[in-house]
Amino acid sequence: MNSYFVYMMSNYTNSVLYIGVTNDLVRRTAEHKSHIIDGFTSKYNCNKLVYYEEFENISDAIQREKQLKRWHREWKNNIVATLNPQWSDLAESIGITEEIINSVIEHYKMINGGE
Repeated sequence: MNSYFVYMMSNYTNSVLYIGVTNDLVRRTAEHKSHIIDGFTSKYNCNKLVYYEEFENISDAIQREKQLKRWHREWKNNIVATLNPQWSDLAESIGITEEIINSVIEHYKMINGGE
């Protein structure tokens, strides 16, 4: 069975939220933490996993992602605070280690010609 995840990343001060969807939460979180992909999360240093939901169906996950993106910031803050009151980084709880982050960095260096 495949799993799909809707997740929220935040920065150190919790002033910025990014909402995304993925089929591999560990890999995707490691990518955000290592800043290897240019974009919003790199620009705003969103490298703290603060919330996620799991789905069996990709279309349900995408629908939920779109719903959350339409929500007011206060509602997003409330849903994070309900499951993660301290806004802690949940990365370790899903298995993220420095070794995984480093392996993701090395993988991207390899596929990008050693850059």
